[in-house]
Amino acid sequence: MTDDPAAHLAALDDLLARPYPAAETGDATGYGGPGWWVQDLYVSGEFWDDEDGEALQRADEEAAGHFDALARALTARWGEPFTVDLWSYLVASFDGEQPGREAPEPIGLLSGRATVLHVWPLPGGGRWLGLAVGQEDKELPVVLSVAVAAGPAPAPVAPPAAG
Repeated sequence: MTDDPAAHLAALDDLLARPYPAAETGDATGYGGPGWWVQDLYVSGEFWDDEDGEALQRADEEAAGHFDALARALTARWGEPFTVDLWSYLVASFDGEQPGREAPEPIGLLSGRATVLHVWPLPGGGRWLGLAVGQEDKELPVVLSVAVAAGPAPAPVAPPAAG
């Protein structure tokens, strides 16, 4: 992981060129599965001993700075993104009245760590790139993640259950 915006862009370009794995996988380079990849570009420290919240605030600000720089570069490349409410996907996946309604990956993974995803549909159609900043739990790191996936971009909110 690096703090260099050019290195983040190079990592994105590498992710865009990487073939999708045939089965779900995860290692130091990221997480992936058929038709998708997620890579963490920034990961803060953990916050087990951050009783006053100052370290978390610094990490949030640092992650936001990385996000803003990268989002500006991606907007210059592909235009304005749209936002996806990941919280709605997370809530829908826990809806007891709709069993088996898990969000497709990488939305499922991202909804467990962030509430908003900024999405750029990629030129040529059929793929999208998303950026999200979040934290899985209050003691865990703040993470800037990038996702690349085949298929249509996710809807801005979780679609209603079929019924």
